[in-house]
Amino acid sequence: MVDSDDLRSQFVEAFEGADYPITSPMDLVPALPDGPSTSFESGEFAMTAMELNTKLDGDFPYEDVDSFVDELMEQLEAQDLLGD
Repeated sequence: MVDSDDLRSQFVEAFEGADYPITSPMDLVPALPDGPSTSFESGEFAMTAMELNTKLDGDFPYEDVDSFVDELMEQLEAQDLLGD
């Protein structure tokens, strides 16, 4: 089972260092500790930042990390990638 709170915390920690507002996924890369290969894991969920980019239909720009992570979590849930 995916711990949504833990996953959200991982996303915030990884993406909070970006220079907001961000206008594309490429704006996030410099903030990631391992670049596009930065991985996020919780329960059955495991995905790299590069894989996340393929799942995100982002409505850029995002003004801050919270609005970006909120949208990311909503889209992952809508695609049933977070499990039940």
